[in-house]
Amino acid sequence: MIKTAITEMFGIEYPVICGAMMWLCKPKLCAAISEAGGMGNITAGNYETEEDFRAAIREVRKITDKPFMIGLTLLPSIRITAEHHKMYVRVCAEERVAGIEVSGSPLDKVIGQEGIDRLKQAGVRLFHKVGSVRHAVHAEKVGYDGVYAAGFEEGGHPLDDDVTTMVLTPRIVDSVNIPVVTVGGISDGRSLAAALTLGAQGVMMASRFIATRECDVHENIKKELIDRQEFETTMFCKSLGLQGRALKNKVIGEVLEIENKGGGLEQLIPLISGQRIKDAWEQGLVEDAPLMVGQSIGHIRDIVSCRDLLSKMHDDAISHLAKAMALVK
Repeated sequence: MIKTAITEMFGIEYPVICGAMMWLCKPKLCAAISEAGGMGNITAGNYETEEDFRAAIREVRKITDKPFMIGLTLLPSIRITAEHHKMYVRVCAEERVAGIEVSGSPLDKVIGQEGIDRLKQAGVRLFHKVGSVRHAVHAEKVGYDGVYAAGFEEGGHPLDDDVTTMVLTPRIVDSVNIPVVTVGGISDGRSLAAALTLGAQGVMMASRFIATRECDVHENIKKELIDRQEFETTMFCKSLGLQGRALKNKVIGEVLEIENKGGGLEQLIPLISGQRIKDAWEQGLVEDAPLMVGQSIGHIRDIVSCRDLLSKMHDDAISHLAKAMALVK
């Protein structure tokens, strides 16, 4: 078995963490990943009330007694406010969840150092998803338990430094003394093995978990990811200072055209709204909304259970590590 600082920290079987995915990381998928030996994820932004958020945490615990992460995104939003962020942190502390994945603005700058202190007193492990060494160093300084080194390949909102996973992971590993988890381009045993050799203590992946039986998304979406290749994602919303990576489709083409013509937020909002994305995931509308996936879609070949995915990923990683060692004479 592969044993790392991440498997030891959380008491999990595999050093594989599910990343936050808006509208997709809900109790069913979260519990399935954790029960299969990884770390599932509940994305806080899926829930607008304290009652619904707390109920989601407790629903996972009815299915599994294994640990899981909460995904907390601190980026500009029309729907999720600063009060929501404070509520999410308070509930996580009260429920004593295993860990929180923070992305976007640093947690200490959004709700203050007291927020971090409250979580740490409750035994909640804190990880910040970062795209640069400077942000990783800040996370360590204010008390995070680890960082996610998020390369440019990832879906969602990679930092506009545009540094790849291959370069970013060892740079951050060499710069901090807390565990580093590799993000971006992760999909199988080969990428897990690669991350470990770069010095990471685990990996975080999201896009690959969409094409699992337990992910509550329309079958059209899963089949689309199988059909697409690694070059079929693109960056958008750079003009807003909030670049994202999504699947190339009709609506992304419209977004890029508006940006190229100098259009602003007022014109873009109807095309990139959260409700539009939610409807697309649920109804299988692959051309109608930004579908935030990473370049790792090029490695998605089938729809499998979370258990089979993680088991094969682990075994293949060991096999690839052994092959690499066999080259050493």
